[in-house]
Amino acid sequence: MTPRTIHILCVDDHAFLVDGLKAKFALEPGLECVGRLPSAERLINEVERLRPQIVLLDIEMPGPDPFEAAADVRMRFPETRVVVLSAYVRDHYISAAFKAGVSGYFCKSDDTSEIIQGIRRVARGEFVFGPKVAERCRPAHGSRAGLVSPSMFQARPSTVTRVASAPKSKLDILSNREQEVLRLIGRGLTRLEIAKSMSRSPKTVDGHRERIMSKLDLHTTAELVRFAIREGVAEV
Repeated sequence: MTPRTIHILCVDDHAFLVDGLKAKFALEPGLECVGRLPSAERLINEVERLRPQIVLLDIEMPGPDPFEAAADVRMRFPETRVVVLSAYVRDHYISAAFKAGVSGYFCKSDDTSEIIQGIRRVARGEFVFGPKVAERCRPAHGSRAGLVSPSMFQARPSTVTRVASAPKSKLDILSNREQEVLRLIGRGLTRLEIAKSMSRSPKTVDGHRERIMSKLDLHTTAELVRFAIREGVAEV
């Protein structure tokens, strides 16, 4: 019995990247790129028209929020799997992607063979991370702030990792108030400015800051600022 061809809809505003993926897919048995979109604006219409098994979705594009679009696809077309393919591997992106119901997350710098292997596994119903995302989700040696416990990963013979349950973002271990303090720190506000902005005392802000540093295993304000910027918290 001939395996069913996996139809893929690519959603990315980088035409050069999509052209390269399309050429790679054409060389692979059982894979076919059936459409492309520069944003998620017409995603639902195209999924309804093309009925792809896989939507390969960038998350840094103009137009509608990609995570909302992914959740919409999963709700309306449960037979279609969404796989994130992004240049960015940030904790809050990984967490948002999982919450949106995606079935995989890969980095654009991953080897194409790893992405292709991951697409095949997602089409079989698995949830997979590419190697760079999986490494990001592993707890750092000796750190109390690892994203997930090692038991959440199942060993596999390849570099593509299957995940048994939701990854826990470092940001998720912070309370809403602590996330707000971190955001303001990342924007360069002083403790007095943060206290005024939040209608709290500077001593209260200091307490939040100490708890944030303890939870994230960071030790200086500069490290907090770098973390907030790297994870996109300061942009909110």
